[in-house]
Amino acid sequence: MSKQYSANIVLPVNGIRLSATNAGVSKKDKDDVVLIELAVGTQSASVFTQNAFCAAPVQIAKKHISETPPRYLLINSGNANAGTGKAGYAAAMKSCSAVAEITGCHANQVLPFSTGVIGELLPVEKIVASLPTLNDALHEELWHPASEAILTTDTRAKLFSYQLELDGQKINITGMTKGSGMIRPNMATMLAYIATDAKIESAQLQTCLQQAVDLSFNRITVDGDTSTNDSVVLMATGTSGVEINDSNLQTFQTALNDLFVELARSIVRDGEGATKLINIIVEQGESEQECAKVAYAIAHSPLVKTAFFASDPNWGRILAAVGYAGVSDFDIDKVNIYLDEVCLVQDGGVAASYTEEQGQAVMKKSEITVRVNLQRGAHTTTVWTCDFSYDYVRINAEYRT
Repeated sequence: MSKQYSANIVLPVNGIRLSATNAGVSKKDKDDVVLIELAVGTQSASVFTQNAFCAAPVQIAKKHISETPPRYLLINSGNANAGTGKAGYAAAMKSCSAVAEITGCHANQVLPFSTGVIGELLPVEKIVASLPTLNDALHEELWHPASEAILTTDTRAKLFSYQLELDGQKINITGMTKGSGMIRPNMATMLAYIATDAKIESAQLQTCLQQAVDLSFNRITVDGDTSTNDSVVLMATGTSGVEINDSNLQTFQTALNDLFVELARSIVRDGEGATKLINIIVEQGESEQECAKVAYAIAHSPLVKTAFFASDPNWGRILAAVGYAGVSDFDIDKVNIYLDEVCLVQDGGVAASYTEEQGQAVMKKSEITVRVNLQRGAHTTTVWTCDFSYDYVRINAEYRT
């Protein structure tokens, strides 16, 4: 049994302390630097962007976490420190060394993370100057201010907790993420930090993380762009004394998956300019990859996304996207397509029962499910996306102003 908590009730994780402050990195008048302290003995797992132009902090974080368990995470918003060459790498390393000096750890026990504008040099001196304040303010209850400080074009914090009972004892899982635009699978323009007080070995933790990411952050798309800075870190402090083993692993994994999906869906729901959350379910495919092809064809179609924004049940756009998804030996006469429970397409053509009024009623909702039944196998995939509005263009046209 697990109990889910909204952003209004966030459970602290023993062994994790956080702080946030305004260092002046961001152009906005908000906290923009976060320090997270991990208790000695905390196990960590991570996944990063697959963009070849990965940012300097990603390069360093990957190197450091391969060398030793991290003790501190240093995160800034307002500047991605990407596309900044050797100077950007040196700036990120300087921030790690500064954390090490003030906390007494080694520089490679610090993982740096950045999000914001690409191609601008990181104002590292501002970050270094903020570290004494951050270090003095560390507290396990500060998830809320930390989740606010990592935001860029997001309109709201994304923060969830689960409490899980294993072997008669309770463990907490709490996570925060940011992301709103430049969102595509193989992760998105997102940072995510999830912590639990369960005890689990690092290799198993990495396996748990990969499964959770594959079902969540690797199944969302806002605009089809893959960022340079995506990073997810999962931390297990072990302070609850509850050990994850063969008998309770699946229960733990299920709760972890559910929390990751909540975080991922919150990114799409807050997509830049988004007014609607779209669940795309493709079922009865020959493989999960085939189902994903069809789902992403729909999710990435500007014509489909603008139709959703307009609340226009222009189902022909969905049908066209399914057709160009690249499925081999495709028998279109078997395809059924639904908007929520309304059948649009049956056996490859418009459903006899369908009326424009039915489609219109669904399209006016703030959350809509598109379900495509291929009738050619036993596999299913879900992808989450959102609509395209006028505000998406405005936000990204004005991003650097």
